[in-house]
This record gives sequence, structure tokens and C-alpha cells, in this order.
Amino acid sequence: MTNHKITVSLADRSYPVLVGSGVAKDVEKFLPITAKRAVIVTQENIPFEIKLSLPHTTVLIGNGEQFKSLQTIDIISQQFAKFGLTRSDVVIGVGGGMVTDVAGFAAASWHRGTAVVQIPTTLVGMVDAAIGGKTGVNIAQGKNLVGAFWQPSAVLCDIDALKTLPDRETRCGLGEVAKYHFLAGDDLLALELSARIARCVEIKATIVSADEREQGGRAVLNYGHTLAHALERSSDFALAHGEAVAIGMIFAAHLAHSLQRIDDARLAYHYKVIRDSYGLGVSIPDKFDRRALIDLMRLDKKAIDGLTFVLDGTNGVEIVSDIGEKYLDQAFDAMQLP
Repeated sequence: MTNHKITVSLADRSYPVLVGSGVAKDVEKFLPITAKRAVIVTQENIPFEIKLSLPHTTVLIGNGEQFKSLQTIDIISQQFAKFGLTRSDVVIGVGGGMVTDVAGFAAASWHRGTAVVQIPTTLVGMVDAAIGGKTGVNIAQGKNLVGAFWQPSAVLCDIDALKTLPDRETRCGLGEVAKYHFLAGDDLLALELSARIARCVEIKATIVSADEREQGGRAVLNYGHTLAHALERSSDFALAHGEAVAIGMIFAAHLAHSLQRIDDARLAYHYKVIRDSYGLGVSIPDKFDRRALIDLMRLDKKAIDGLTFVLDGTNGVEIVSDIGEKYLDQAFDAMQLP
């Protein structure tokens, strides 16, 4: 199996993303030369060991979205202080997207910026969350509303970590992988696992390099996420992120269809990729209330000018603002949500 190296090109803040078997064993090659100690941020249930020769300690954070919080950042920061971590040292995030988001934000905040190396251990972390420098935590009003753009020194996607990944976590990642079919038009299913992950990283790296701080084009990476975040919050995160993104992309396709941005064939293609090829759920469970979901979608970070979505169209996937509520109702009707 071939290992892959992709560069996220951001001038003096460019960094490598390695994808392949055993790449995390070389973690010390990617630590800052100034680092005299390291703090590993991870979770108890992650069976993936990182070996370091320099002095280090491990900080465990809780499992579950409720721990993606400012309180967790406070706890981590206190452990940084106790260990004597300096700005010249390094934080290493080992885990899924929640861990890399939290570890990255803690690193960005500590001494106003300490290096971080990300080692994602889930599929969603490898193809999305750990790449691009978006870090953050949730507050009661929404997901990822408090955070920072803080690029890592390197991202090591060791596919050996996926061997112990539960089926549901794999489905979560597939929701994000499916997204790249619509962003780039690639047949990712024709690739073996490491090449597929590398191609997703390559697509994201190109987008991030052109728009690091999501002032424009980078927002297309949120395809399917507007409804997804509302579904997650409304279910108290019982619906996992990738599952919600899959449903969110189907909703976005119906919304684009209602707005006459895509035709019947393109709508059907969404079902073919998401449901038929990746085996993901495409229905909104009846327990959700559409008015409550619309209210939550109004709180989305993109919603600067009315209800805003990332939608497919003849020019590809792009941001569309100020969408009338009647079109959302048409999309909900098409998905048979009461």
C-alpha cells in the first residue's frame, strides 16, 4: 500500500499531510525543533499509542459532544501549566474530529499560539476535521462558535488506526467522503482506501490554500452541514455528524432542485452516491420538527444574509444566500418530513 504526501500550501505556514500505514511512527520528525516537551491530548477509548522520546504527558478529555466545550479548554490549559508547557513546545492531538478540534484550539490559545501536530484516528478526522486549521468548541447557541484558525505543523493520517474503528464511526467518515464526490466530481469509489483518503485531503488542501479563513470559496466544504448541524443539535447529538451530513446533502439537493438549480438527474445522482454507493441514511426521522430545524439553521455561521446554504448548481457547489422559507418547506415536503 502506497503512502501519500499532500502539502497544504499557505506560504510560511504550509505543512505536510501524510496518509498511509504506519505514518504516525515518524511523528518526531514533524515536531518543532524548539520543542523540549509535548502534551498529547486524546481520549480514554482511543487504542492508538504514540511513542515519544522527549518528555511528555497525556491529557484525557471526555467522550461526547458535551465535552467539546470551553470548560474542557480550561481543564487542558491547567494541565499545560502544571506540566510547564511553553510556546516553544508542542501539543499533539490524537483522536477523532472532536479531539483534533479541541487540541487545536487549546494549542492556538496557549501562550497565544503553540505548535500542534494532529494525528486523526477516525475517517472523518482524516478527510476533514484535522485538515485546514479550523479549531473550536461549542456553546449553547451553536456548534464551533468559539475557536480559532490555527494551522498544524503536520497531519499524520495513519490508516492503521482505522482497523479498530466502530462501524458507526466509519459511516460518519463516509458522509464526509461522499461530500467530495460533489465538490470535485471524482469517482472516489474507484480508489483503494489510502488513495481515497489522500484524494479527499488533496481536494480540501486546494480549497483551504485558496481561502484559509473561509471568506469565500472554502465555505463549500460545508456542503450538507447547514441542516446537519441543526439535526445534531436538535437530537442532542444522538445523530452522529457524518450521518447528519449525509441527510443534509440530500436536503441541499432537494432545495437546489426546488430552486431549479439542478435537474432530476442530478438529484437522483445524490441518492445514488449517498444511499446506494455509501449505504448512508437519507431520510429525516419523523421525531424532528421542521420549524425548530429552520430556526436552528438561521443560527448557522454562514447565515449573514438570511437563510444561507451551500448548494449544487450548473456552476458547481456554491454559497446561496437569502433563500425563502417556502423553498425549505418544499424540500422538507419532498423528504416527507411532517
